[in-house]
Amino acid sequence: MNRLIRKPRVAFQGERGAFSEEAALQLLGPEIELVPRRTFDELFNSLNVADYLLAPVENSIAGAVQLSVDLVLSTTLRVLDEVEIKIEQHLIACRDATFDTIETVQSHPVALAQCSRFFESNPQLRSVLAEDTAGSVAEVMRRRDPKWAAIAGQRAAELYGGSIIRKSIQDQAENYTRFILLSAKEHTS
Repeated sequence: MNRLIRKPRVAFQGERGAFSEEAALQLLGPEIELVPRRTFDELFNSLNVADYLLAPVENSIAGAVQLSVDLVLSTTLRVLDEVEIKIEQHLIACRDATFDTIETVQSHPVALAQCSRFFESNPQLRSVLAEDTAGSVAEVMRRRDPKWAAIAGQRAAELYGGSIIRKSIQDQAENYTRFILLSAKEHTS
């Protein structure tokens, strides 16, 4: 076994369980090393610790992921590939929460925008902006407050032990996000 060969490192915005992580695995397979970055700024400054960056650029409901697009346009990084994944947003809370106990829901602004009809139908819920979907689930689980919930995918719920209170709350069933794979140089593999 050659120990000099290492897995390609792929940075993505969000914590483990983020849709970006799912997109990286779908595009490149399980033989990669995942490098979570908290913010888009951290993502676009992570080529010192990663070989590639995977960035969301467009959602079929919410439109452009503007901060990410702006950062793509301001760099000299090369687009190597892209992947589009289906996004299902779920309302996730701690195990003892019920829909009636929830008062505050946090998530990434693009995820919240994908669920605008859900918030219109439930005006008692207050939305709070956060850095990412999976990180919101992690925070809700640390908080252990049945008044708080997050909007994220099933992978985040499973990873952090969250309970899905409402499934598929995005405005449209056909909800997709396009991600691009970026690198500082051309890779041949």
